[in-house]
Amino acid sequence: MTLFESIENYRDLKGLDEKKLQLLCQDIRREIIETVTENGGHLSSSLGAVELIVALLRVFDPSDDRIIFDVGHQAYAYKILTGRKNQFRTLRQWGGISGFPTPHESPYDHYCGGHSSVSISAALGYAKARDLCGENHHVVSVIGDGSLVNGVSLEALNNVKETGSKIIIVLNENRMSISRNVGGLADHIARFSVHPAYRKMKAVIKQHCRNIPKGESIEKTLSRIKHSLKHLLQPENMFEDLGISYWGPFDGHDLREMEDIFRLAQCYDKPLLVHVVTKKGKGLEEAEKDPEMYHGLPPRKKDACPEIPGIRWSRKSWSSATADSIEKMASRNERIVCLTAAMKSGSRLESFSLKFPDRFFDVGIAEEHLLSFAAGMAMGGLRPVVFIYSTFLQRALDQLVQDVALQNLPIILAVDRAGLVGEDGPTHHGLFDVAWCSAIPNLSIMAPRDISEMEWMHSEALHRNGPCLIRYPKGLAPESAGFQRADSPGWGQPAVLHEGQEWILFAYGATVPLAFQARESALKAGLPLPAVVDLRFLKPLDVERISRYLKGYKMALVLEEGSRRGGIGEQIASLSASNSSLPDVRVLGVPDVFVPHGSRERQWAYCGLTAERVVSLYRAAKKGTA
Repeated sequence: MTLFESIENYRDLKGLDEKKLQLLCQDIRREIIETVTENGGHLSSSLGAVELIVALLRVFDPSDDRIIFDVGHQAYAYKILTGRKNQFRTLRQWGGISGFPTPHESPYDHYCGGHSSVSISAALGYAKARDLCGENHHVVSVIGDGSLVNGVSLEALNNVKETGSKIIIVLNENRMSISRNVGGLADHIARFSVHPAYRKMKAVIKQHCRNIPKGESIEKTLSRIKHSLKHLLQPENMFEDLGISYWGPFDGHDLREMEDIFRLAQCYDKPLLVHVVTKKGKGLEEAEKDPEMYHGLPPRKKDACPEIPGIRWSRKSWSSATADSIEKMASRNERIVCLTAAMKSGSRLESFSLKFPDRFFDVGIAEEHLLSFAAGMAMGGLRPVVFIYSTFLQRALDQLVQDVALQNLPIILAVDRAGLVGEDGPTHHGLFDVAWCSAIPNLSIMAPRDISEMEWMHSEALHRNGPCLIRYPKGLAPESAGFQRADSPGWGQPAVLHEGQEWILFAYGATVPLAFQARESALKAGLPLPAVVDLRFLKPLDVERISRYLKGYKMALVLEEGSRRGGIGEQIASLSASNSSLPDVRVLGVPDVFVPHGSRERQWAYCGLTAERVVSLYRAAKKGTA
């Protein structure tokens, strides 16, 4: 039995010497690398945090202490050492363990960590609850330097002094979020790790803490040392000014040093930030050299694009096709600027950033600022294109309403990963943008079915005076779906892709291929072929034309890869219900649940988004049993 196999959970770490701990860290990295290269997942961050997590679990007890990870990108070793070693090979698979901390998965996961920058706020809440309930345990927030620049983190830091509860913030600096960190705050933190005064201060603190006189508290000793040397040794430190003691920086790969510091932190009675420096991708040469590329890997086995009559698939992802389209337009229009929030790589904007460095802006993990920044640019005469994932747009809805839509500004929102996203699961699905955004005045919402439609929508949106949201899913984009762009209707109008008999399918974006599949299944089953209408525009919704289409059929079905509650299907069903001459409308979309992680194919089947389900609904309706 190997050392890795003999470890059941974090309690088995107590009896290991330093040499065995180092070997165990190597084994954990090997397990992470082998699993992630097969299943996909977040590799670089978790490789960089192995020693940090081992040291945390040697000092703190997660059955009592609350360890809260800011995003689960760095928490794979924690999952392995908290009872999920034997399930780790199921990471991100349907029915397997999640890629993020998930409280319903394990009692050791104390907070859901899918979006960044909330761990300090959560830790403060936990700490205040502990104090008011008269309990006695430690609360630790583990946050990366990329997450610290977000407004939520800064709001929490500002509240620490007022709250008055002790928390331990472990700032894991690797100078990366997904892409390389940007901005003044990132530079401020980075300077700590290279400033010789801090290395000297670290040695002074550690030496004095080992020689604390009997009866004297560690708090008094540290206070005396720091106040006497602070102005001599330290550069400006924002944390100290916020009432948070700062220790560091320390080597996040030095197990002994980490354990010493964490034990001292347990004895300290004030809010404390422990600054550690780690190497993203440590242990895998390729990931160390290019941590951005190895931040997240796709699964080895990918969902295949089905062969569907009338659909011709490209070799481009929707992200790449969208970035290419905007880059072409920017070559002709120098007022176009592109903005993103730490998603340059995910949104495939590397080429644009190199070609137009003065017109590309990565604001870091700061979605709220992103939209207000874009609003100011638009007011100043530019034409901003904001690249943002649907799940992260949720964080900036107030800015979308107040700053963008209320002022009716000409901003294009390129909303990526709209719909089910696969292995990242419920924290990253883009299922709510249609339901939420369709209620916002002035905002036009579009969903292209193929690349040519997407390019046309971008071109048209560029010449509009108000905001336009263009949503597109994860995965490969069809080169064409149905007839060519030259035959397509104009702004705001749906497109009839197929005529039919008895029943009609309304679809948009990613569900257009599903409608084509359902038509093919009906043909094979000897059933009447449904008409297929691509809605194209979700707002404004062309009620007049949709009503006219409905009148010719006995049954209608709306297909959408988004929340069924509050979606477009509900609007069309309501339209039909208000007119007795229109047929019954059924909606096939994502139910009112958080869809589990797994492949997109499994998620679509879970939601009933299959050709078989579409045909079965028609059969049931015809029999009067649906």
